[in-house]
Amino acid sequence: MLKCRGRIVREALRTLYNAVISMPPMRVVVVDLSDVKMLDCGGLGALVFLHCWTSNNDTQLKLVNPSNFAREMLERTGLIRVLHISSVDDAVDVLCMMGSTTKNENRVAS
Repeated sequence: MLKCRGRIVREALRTLYNAVISMPPMRVVVVDLSDVKMLDCGGLGALVFLHCWTSNNDTQLKLVNPSNFAREMLERTGLIRVLHISSVDDAVDVLCMMGSTTKNENRVAS
C-alpha cells in the first residue's frame, strides 16, 4: 500500500510514478489518499496514467479513503466513475482474498 500525503501535483509526479512502477509485480496496487490536501490537474493525470499502466500490466489500481478534497476533485472531473475507489476495509478484504487464492493456487500446483 502506498500512502500519499500532502499534495499530488505536477511537480511531484515522478515520485509517485517511480513508487508504483518500481514495485515488484503484484495483482493489486493500493494507493491511500486519506491525507491528500491538494490534487491538481497533473495529479489527476498521474492517477489516470497509473490506472492505465496497471491495467496494461495485469494489475488493478485501488484508490482508498480519498480525503474530502480528493473525492471532490474526482467527482467534479468524472474520474470517480473511471478509477476504482474504495474504503481501506474493502481493499484489505480484496488483498486477503487474493492471499488465500494464491495459497490455493500453490496447493493445486503442488
